[in-house]
Amino acid sequence: MLLELFHYVVTPAPRAHRRLGYLRDTISLGSRAGRCRRAWAPHLAATRDTIRAAIAGCAGRGTAVVLGSGYCHDVPLADLAAAFRRVVLVDAVHPWATRLRARRHPNVALLTADLSGSLDLLLGRAADLGPGLPPVCAAEGTDLVVSVNLLSQLPILPGERRGGAAAADLGRRIVGRHLAELAALRARICLVTDVEAIMEDRGGRVTDRLDLLHGHDPGAPDRHWAWDLAPFGEAARHHRIRHRVVAFADWRGAPATASASPLARVAVRDAVLPLTPPGTAAPPPPARARRAPDPPRPCPPPSDG
Repeated sequence: MLLELFHYVVTPAPRAHRRLGYLRDTISLGSRAGRCRRAWAPHLAATRDTIRAAIAGCAGRGTAVVLGSGYCHDVPLADLAAAFRRVVLVDAVHPWATRLRARRHPNVALLTADLSGSLDLLLGRAADLGPGLPPVCAAEGTDLVVSVNLLSQLPILPGERRGGAAAADLGRRIVGRHLAELAALRARICLVTDVEAIMEDRGGRVTDRLDLLHGHDPGAPDRHWAWDLAPFGEAARHHRIRHRVVAFADWRGAPATASASPLARVAVRDAVLPLTPPGTAAPPPPARARRAPDPPRPCPPPSDG
């Protein structure tokens, strides 16, 4: 707790980002990444491998943009810096760990931006969402844009501020708009995102699951894997939270849009979910869970006593 407080004080962040909780959530994520280092390692390695595949398949070597760079645990920064003339890391907050890593590469720049496009809306300065992607994504000479473990995170803070049915609608629009903006770019798109949260007990039974993309489907991925987001004991003693992740080294647009009904948490009792390890070739995407009319909330840990 004291270490988190220290980072909160010393980490540079715009006042609005502090006020809305972006700095708080960034520091909390860094703390969880440290506690769950071993459990997260396969997910981080698989993400970096996907980005390396995108680098290898990219014809141009001008600018690479990383959206949602965070702590860069899942970003092969040295590979990007070696392959492109310029690399731009974009996020709402850049922790000191990332700032220090970026300083090792003279062609790496940091750009602070609200990628949800909701900042002015939440602060009462706009009537609707603003642009989500910074202009550098569409600039001449940008050859690769990477959206890395970001898409499902974009609606969380805006949804918390709005609440209720308004949160569900806002989340669906934020996710859909990010996908649409990516699809409109000339650059090659590398997309890695978690799409579903699954809560399991120690017997392997699924007790809860949540569609993280608010009904949007990014399509059939190149790879998919399970991410042990919260192992047993992290969020609850007898339950763990795993996220299903899909990865595209060359994403070319989503095949479908969100349904009109609000997204909800769906409880699935006495079911066993087969999860494939990182690197497994993706089968046809599984059917999405049936949706009920409740607004989305993060998968809550049960009370284990």
